[in-house]
Amino acid sequence: MASGDPSPDGIVLWTRLAPDPLLPDGHGGMNWDPVTVEYEVAHDERFTRVAARGSAVATRELAHSVHPEVYGLEPDRWYFYRFRAGSAISPVGRTRTAPAPGQPTPRMRFAFASCQSWSSGYCTAYEHMSREDLDLVVHLGDYIYEGGWRRGREGMSMGVDSVEAVDLRSYRLKYAQYKAEQPLRDAHAAFPWIVTMDDHEVDNNWAVYSPGLGIDIYLIPALFRRRRAAAFQALYEHQPLRIAQLPSGASMRLHRRYRFGDLADITMLDTRQYRDPQACGDDVSATCTERFDPDRTILGAQQRDWLLDGFTDSPARWQIIGNQVAMGQADNDPGPDVVLSSDAWDGYVADRNAVLGAAVDRNVRNLVVLTGDRHQNIVSDLRSDYADPRSPLVAPEFTVTSITTGGDGADMNDTGRRLLAANEDMKFFNAQRGYARVELDHRLWRTDFRVVPYIGRPGAQIDTRAGFVVEDGSPSATQL
Repeated sequence: MASGDPSPDGIVLWTRLAPDPLLPDGHGGMNWDPVTVEYEVAHDERFTRVAARGSAVATRELAHSVHPEVYGLEPDRWYFYRFRAGSAISPVGRTRTAPAPGQPTPRMRFAFASCQSWSSGYCTAYEHMSREDLDLVVHLGDYIYEGGWRRGREGMSMGVDSVEAVDLRSYRLKYAQYKAEQPLRDAHAAFPWIVTMDDHEVDNNWAVYSPGLGIDIYLIPALFRRRRAAAFQALYEHQPLRIAQLPSGASMRLHRRYRFGDLADITMLDTRQYRDPQACGDDVSATCTERFDPDRTILGAQQRDWLLDGFTDSPARWQIIGNQVAMGQADNDPGPDVVLSSDAWDGYVADRNAVLGAAVDRNVRNLVVLTGDRHQNIVSDLRSDYADPRSPLVAPEFTVTSITTGGDGADMNDTGRRLLAANEDMKFFNAQRGYARVELDHRLWRTDFRVVPYIGRPGAQIDTRAGFVVEDGSPSATQL
């Protein structure tokens, strides 16, 4: 069970009926019959003051999941919710509505996270996240990993993770396996989530209708389109998403915007579905001129225009972009050569210049970019044009590490030393596992990187590795 996509008057709830979720057929032990699922939303945990109740029908076509959208709630309020199906009653979850548009909102706290490979280790970080004082959680993608089994955690058996997901049945099994993790369930039950996807919800490094680096790299686009449609359906079936996000075949609208009073807008991007295939492969050198092609896009024209229009229309003090892959330039060679990843925005220079240049031209007061994908905590200041080192700084980019992907990790490694030496706008690197916690008001933004020392076994404690602040009106982050 989970909740998400908060609005001032409502929330979307989610649950799936699956008495045996890991059965190989992917149907979770359910038969063909539809089942009525009742839900209640209350002001108190004992449900003595019920604010809303209703029902939804769980069908086999959507893996017996339901996504009731609850309206008529009060803005900026905590609520409790639960489900009932027959004699079965779910645990109680907690959720929160957003402040009304323009409502004076003195403070906001949230966490953001990404990249949780089940086989890489235990998601202990979520155990700590669920105890934080937060209003919501933002997940930036790689909620599951489509790939086969890799040894990482103590006592791990191969199970359903031993094969790569390629169809609806196998994607459903991946989600069922991840949803069985109690720390992840607790974090969902504690706060509303805003989710998007990156590549591993479908296939490593996929783009548009082109497979990435998975087993079907040589498939024709029509066959990959079928795989993409199956992955999108499984994503919808297992996340607290509204009917507006229900896939239509191999298409699914995941770029959307949330407003939180007069304090913040959160704009979630989709940097996979509309992008051109990666330029010159993946890791590229300065000789790859294709990445400068003005027609290349990571967002698609329609999404890019929608994003830029939001810069103009937003009255919020802080404009926050939820983004999957690194936006800032990240040279991996501290010498005279330039080595970049064309899977990130470095492979789509025209789109990056358009977005960051528009932020300057339209006088965006406080733009902050949140990024996942890299399995590293990184802080960089974004520049409007990396071809001109004198171009203005635009915004800080906070990249969050993985929950588990990459194993235990380390405070510093050779990759971090190269990146810090090669990129003058990069201010911090850390490769441990965890999440980032944000607190903001009208004067100050603060990001704390919360890390655990190991994930190969359960029980790790959590610490704040570093904290950074951004002052109102400043395009740059400062370490505390």
